[in-house]
Amino acid sequence: MSRVLWSVVLGGVLLLGGCQAVNTTSGGAVGVQRQQYMFSMLSSAQLEQMYAQAYQETLSKAQASGRLDRSSAMARRVEGITRRLIAQTPVFRPDALNWNWETNLLAIDELNANVGPGGKIIVYSGLIQRLNLTDDELAAVLGHEIAHALREHSRESMSKAYAGELAKQGVVTLLGLGELGNQVAGAALQYGMTLPNSRGNENEADLIGLELAARAGFNPNAVLTLWQKMAQAGGAGAPEFMSTHPSSATRMSNLRAAIPRVMPLYEQSRR
Repeated sequence: MSRVLWSVVLGGVLLLGGCQAVNTTSGGAVGVQRQQYMFSMLSSAQLEQMYAQAYQETLSKAQASGRLDRSSAMARRVEGITRRLIAQTPVFRPDALNWNWETNLLAIDELNANVGPGGKIIVYSGLIQRLNLTDDELAAVLGHEIAHALREHSRESMSKAYAGELAKQGVVTLLGLGELGNQVAGAALQYGMTLPNSRGNENEADLIGLELAARAGFNPNAVLTLWQKMAQAGGAGAPEFMSTHPSSATRMSNLRAAIPRVMPLYEQSRR
């Protein structure tokens, strides 16, 4: 499919969908300047409301099974590190201090952590225990999750998914393609648009998280040992082309290049 055709279809989608160009955060020392496109019909408040039910269901199930940990030393440790990181968020978004941030630790043996719209962070105990994370390494994880919230990557991803579906339908209609063509168009969207953008979001979260941790007094170099541990725990993994996350080698290369930019911030925070 030609670039001209893609441009026509995607341009129409942006117009029909009321897509707006925004930049959710300042660039910071790491220089995240990419302009984002969000559907005006999908506001931050609407997305938070949509997510709230699933979030509460997750917590309720964890509490019912005795896996919602709000009082252990590990839970207090996660909360303390998170608070230090959140205190640095105005560098990227002044309004973020007013968010209703929540951090919950689930006693589940998984290598996982995630963030929901508006700053709802969930950390799985397996991530900390199985990788034996230091405070600096845990700050790298939490900074990364906080960065996703600051950049509103969930809203951006939903906007792109909607645009992608409309674009796919437009291409199929325009070219008169059948079911096979529909599948081909879907694959083209997934591997040519959706996944690279997801990897881009991960890179942005890495960089912003790195700066948040440095400003909060956590050693930026810990992000390298964190991903070394993750790589060892996860094995070879899927090829980067087929993944929404950068490969460990790519990720570490990008982070290693960014560390000198935030090291002065870390040194200043330690004075």
